[in-house]
Amino acid sequence: MHPPRVLYVDDDEDSREMLRMLLELRSIETKAVGTAGEALKSIQAEHFDLYLLDAWLPDLDGFELCRQMRSYDSHTPILFFSGAGCEADKKMGHQAGANAYVIKPDISHLLGSIVQFIPRAKSAEG
Repeated sequence: MHPPRVLYVDDDEDSREMLRMLLELRSIETKAVGTAGEALKSIQAEHFDLYLLDAWLPDLDGFELCRQMRSYDSHTPILFFSGAGCEADKKMGHQAGANAYVIKPDISHLLGSIVQFIPRAKSAEG
């Protein structure tokens, strides 16, 4: 059985690297990209078990990216992990097709959500 794969889209390089390392410590293979364009190319070329998006991206906002991803892939879970923490942001994320919205920097909630949506992922306690 292959490890679960996550595509993480965030324009902040430090955030991408930190979260990629954290997820890989939990045996979750992670591809981290910085733009919506890179994300759209990746989902057309590769299989992922979960998509993790930031709301603010340089080329397209995360909500529109989520809508475009949903039109291409209606089944793979999409989670937002963003500093955009207003109720309106959460609502826009869910309306765009996301399964969950976690506000940065709540890593434990994020890990719990990932485990919820990809059962093969190791929990924060595991």
